[in-house]
Amino acid sequence: MATGCTLPQLPRPRVLIARLPVGHGLPAVAVPQLLVRVEMPVIPATRDAEAENGLNLRDGGCRGPRWHHCTPAWVTRLQPQPSGVTINESFLTEDKNTQNCKLLQKRRTLTGQFSMGGHLSPWPTYTSGQTILQNRKPCSDDYWKRVGSCQQHPFRTAKPRYLEELENYLRKELLLLDLGTDSTQEIRLQPYREIFEFFIEDFKTYKPLLSSIKNAYEGMLAHQREKIRALEPLRAKLVTVNEDCNERILAMRAEEKHEISLLKKEKMNLLKLIDKNNEEKISLQSEVTKLRKNLAEEYLHYLSERDARKILIADLNELRYQREDMSLAQSPGIWGEDPVKLTLALKMTRQDLTRTQMELNTMKANFGDVVPRRDFEMQEKTNKDLQEQLDTLRASYEEVRKEHEILMQLHMSMLKERDQFFSELQEIQRTSTPRPDWTKCEDVVAGGPERWQMLAEGKNSDQLVDVLLEEIGSGLLREKDFFPGLGYGEAIPAFLRFHGLVENKKPSKKDVVNLLKDAWKERLAEEQKETFPDFFFNFLEHRFGPSDAMAWAYTIFENIKIFHSNEVMSQFYAVLMGKQSENVYVTQKETVAQLLKEMTNADSQNEGLLTMEQFNTVLKSTFPLKTEEQIQELMEAGGWHPSSSNADLLNYHSLFMEDEEGQSEPFVQKLWEQYMDEKDEYLQQLKQELGIELHEEVTLPKLRGALMTIDPSLDKQTVNTYVSQAFQLPELEMPEEGDEKEEGVVEILQIVLERLQVIDIRRVGPREPEPAS
Repeated sequence: MATGCTLPQLPRPRVLIARLPVGHGLPAVAVPQLLVRVEMPVIPATRDAEAENGLNLRDGGCRGPRWHHCTPAWVTRLQPQPSGVTINESFLTEDKNTQNCKLLQKRRTLTGQFSMGGHLSPWPTYTSGQTILQNRKPCSDDYWKRVGSCQQHPFRTAKPRYLEELENYLRKELLLLDLGTDSTQEIRLQPYREIFEFFIEDFKTYKPLLSSIKNAYEGMLAHQREKIRALEPLRAKLVTVNEDCNERILAMRAEEKHEISLLKKEKMNLLKLIDKNNEEKISLQSEVTKLRKNLAEEYLHYLSERDARKILIADLNELRYQREDMSLAQSPGIWGEDPVKLTLALKMTRQDLTRTQMELNTMKANFGDVVPRRDFEMQEKTNKDLQEQLDTLRASYEEVRKEHEILMQLHMSMLKERDQFFSELQEIQRTSTPRPDWTKCEDVVAGGPERWQMLAEGKNSDQLVDVLLEEIGSGLLREKDFFPGLGYGEAIPAFLRFHGLVENKKPSKKDVVNLLKDAWKERLAEEQKETFPDFFFNFLEHRFGPSDAMAWAYTIFENIKIFHSNEVMSQFYAVLMGKQSENVYVTQKETVAQLLKEMTNADSQNEGLLTMEQFNTVLKSTFPLKTEEQIQELMEAGGWHPSSSNADLLNYHSLFMEDEEGQSEPFVQKLWEQYMDEKDEYLQQLKQELGIELHEEVTLPKLRGALMTIDPSLDKQTVNTYVSQAFQLPELEMPEEGDEKEEGVVEILQIVLERLQVIDIRRVGPREPEPAS
């Protein structure tokens, strides 16, 4: 060196020659046998620590300090391949299981070879500017840049051979995985896992901590794999649901486009109609203008004719005067007249002429603008016709204008309804479930498609659910051999109080209906009335004996509880459970019998036939309080059609027939529906008349007054019956009208309406009584 300073004399570096063995789980060509010469300086300051930091290599070697010691020979097994070395491609095409097994075997082999046995290098403690291996692909552009930068700075302190060999091994493994066709992310983690296990094995002091870290990460990876595997079916289901929703949305959009196209066509037709009316209006206005112009021309023509006539008359008078003067001058006898007389005659003549002239001027002034009556009448008639046409056109225009306004309002309302329906559709698509496909029930219900079509005819979705529940319930009843007893609790009806198992008699639906009809007949014939549940159980004991009465009671109860669509069963169940009074059933039967009697009386020929006019008359006379709309509904239920004439015949006996399961004809069903609707309307009017909310209390006199207001034809006995049922008081214990105790009888309005719903409550007369004639 050029400077005068002298460097301290360092001890001669120790030299260690290590031989790299062949193999280590890699092809022989990838790891050539090399002799590695490593020179490391000996630092005097650390010479005293050589003894405690000495190495005991299992394969032999020097016993110098660890940070003086060279890297063991087995670390060089992963040196980069020399040029011209090829990789066996059969190794890359193995399946995943074989590759995983080989990687595991390789890890076990390399564990012993890479184990440092406690001989660790202190790098990078005494170096600066060193970099750690980054997670990047080998042989990439970045990799070669880094290699070039390392070559450009050869004077940096070198990494430990152990770290370099680990990095080279990791690059080679990643390269092999990149060349493989089916390398997954899981397999790409295997080299990193092996490197980490090498560290765990070599760092004995930190082995528990590093093992726990590794186990924690492995557990988390396994948990994530299980979670991904569990979410795969949900993902497939989500894709399917998304496709279904997209198809429905496309179908709805197509339907909406079709509706919009229809509305646009209708709008164009209306616009064409408006344009046509506007053209007619313009043509009529032009015609009126033309007629007015002709009228003005005719008026001018008549004025000119009048002036010409006046001039002609004046000329004629002048000629006549001249002729008279000439005749007087030529007459020889005139000169013999007395001049005084002539003067006087001339004077009087002039006076007459002046007076006549004045009268003529007056006539001209008064009647100068007068036209002949014939022309006036003709012009007046023409003007009247034109005025009528104008009024007609104006009325037509007003009608067209009103129709246009109505159509515009209708169009705007349709736009609003369309927007509302679209928003409702979006809300329904977001929240609601799709409508059920009821045709799927054809193969499930007993009897096949024909029976299901018969059951589902004319029913909505709610009724179809009831039908399906009845079919399911009837199937379950047929499969059940015993019913569990309900016990002896107070809430249990008297005819069902029993402990233990009760036999299911499994009767048919027809048998149950016939049994209920017999029970009704015996009930109506009974003189001393008892409670209906007690009568029902006594009837079963009388019919089947005490031993089988309880079994039949459970069997009948389970059947009538399921079949809501059957009239006989549903009404019997309502009466049996106290939801409906017996009087409702009795009154309905009496009404039907009375109607049949009236029709029979109207049939004078006793042929069982009535004309439509007679049918209408009988309905109006039997039900005077029903509206025309209700009478029309009954006639339609009986077989009347708008195309029918009054002379068409009707077999009225067929209206009151029942099938083998007790189902009535549509006519009787319509009577029952109208009765229930009338009862609901009557109670609603009562609530409106009271003017209070359902949770508020109502007193007895207020309820009595409201009943008399909405139905003035009610007699006192009927009012007392209704009030007794509403407040659950015997009629004998009810306070008299005007008594002070009436104010103390109160009840909640909702409970009152529910109690009145049970009994037979109906309107007796019109809301407003008819005035006496």
